[in-house]
Amino acid sequence: MKAITRWLDRFCYRHPKLGIPNLMKYIALGNVIVFVGDMVTMGGFTWLTSFYPELILKGQVWRLITFIFTPVATGGTNVFTQTLFFALTTFFYYWIGTALERQWGTTRFTVFYGLGVILNLIVGAITYAMLPITSNMLGGIYFETTNMYYVNMSMFFSFATLYPDMQVLFWGIIPLKVKWLAWLDAALFAFDISYSISAGDWRGALLPIIAILNYLIFFWGDLAGMLHRGQSRVAHRMDRQTINFKKAQKEVQQRKGYLHKCAVCGITDADDPNMEFRYCSKCNGYYCYCMNHINNHTHVQ
Repeated sequence: MKAITRWLDRFCYRHPKLGIPNLMKYIALGNVIVFVGDMVTMGGFTWLTSFYPELILKGQVWRLITFIFTPVATGGTNVFTQTLFFALTTFFYYWIGTALERQWGTTRFTVFYGLGVILNLIVGAITYAMLPITSNMLGGIYFETTNMYYVNMSMFFSFATLYPDMQVLFWGIIPLKVKWLAWLDAALFAFDISYSISAGDWRGALLPIIAILNYLIFFWGDLAGMLHRGQSRVAHRMDRQTINFKKAQKEVQQRKGYLHKCAVCGITDADDPNMEFRYCSKCNGYYCYCMNHINNHTHVQ
């Protein structure tokens, strides 16, 4: 995984003009066209753009691209709630997509989104190949084998990793930090995967797993760095010197003005500000000594 991440970093660096500028603007515009078209044609645009392998094999190859523009959720049967839900989600994904493009650069974001699309196409093809021949089409009903829901969610995970403390308005009302929403979505991912596996729906399990894989490819180094920093912080907190220092800070108020006091002669840093003090690592306990006695005292055992 680390090698793939490095290769992608080098590839994006060497091809700065390969990406599609303002990619999310075109994605959002395509979603709007399909959504409005569905309102007029009673779902006809979604039918024409969705990923149906059976129809692709019959020559409708545009579906390899147009499924990107198919809205993946409607928000209910009421026209108002459908429109509101679509507007909020489309604007939100457009916003985080443009933020990622500004942070990463056009090429890296295009590769990230494009890789998510390619992985979804692979899952769709595998899912179709695994279906029984008699189940590919029943009574003229075709099976959609992939969509962009989990790709958009992996894009949100990327945004949350880069801007964890940014505050957004959930449903335009409730202020929440992005990292809290990301943890909630991660729990939903885990639920979707476990539920699909228990139900024998391998397609339902593969789509979120592939989305997570796409995220990990681009953030493996960042996640490894955060894990290392977390381990370092834990080690620092558990270090004996840190514990002793915190104990000393806690006892400052009780000592009424001095921080260090020699366990042999009783001199404090308040008595002699130029005196240096050390804590003995060989003594069994928390014992401080001035420079005159750090090497000249009986170790407490």
